[in-house]
Amino acid sequence: MGIRDISLRTLSGAPTTLAELAGDGAALVVNVASKCGLTPQYAGLAGLHRTYGARGLTVVGVPCNQFYGQEPGTAEEIQEFCSTTYGVDFPLLAKTEVNGDGRHPLYGVLTGTPDADGEAGDVAWNFEKFLVSRDGEVLARFRPQVQPDDPALIAAIEKSL
Repeated sequence: MGIRDISLRTLSGAPTTLAELAGDGAALVVNVASKCGLTPQYAGLAGLHRTYGARGLTVVGVPCNQFYGQEPGTAEEIQEFCSTTYGVDFPLLAKTEVNGDGRHPLYGVLTGTPDADGEAGDVAWNFEKFLVSRDGEVLARFRPQVQPDDPALIAAIEKSL
């Protein structure tokens, strides 16, 4: 079983996989939070989803409450906040643990990928980004400070499509 086939749950609780969410395209998987200093990145992620969606990119938001409780809301509150505040129209998953003993299997695979400095391991903070190819290869990892419009991220997306 590859990364695109790992069992996931949507924010509404429906079963899914990256393959179902992204179709035959690439996915940018991002752990997100509504009450973080980096939360404004939602706007840029929504822009990436709109700009590159027709070419095969799906942004997948993964709410996570592991970093100082910065995603405390219910599924309904998260959906409402994301759509009304930042115009998020990309898929959101159920709250997920990305580190520690309860780490979701998706992040078990993703965290094995090194960043640009060659560092793999735990997710550092909210808004860490992983680019997954249409073939299920984890192509790149971008740390939380990397903005959605960063030239390196854009280049990696362009190359994956």
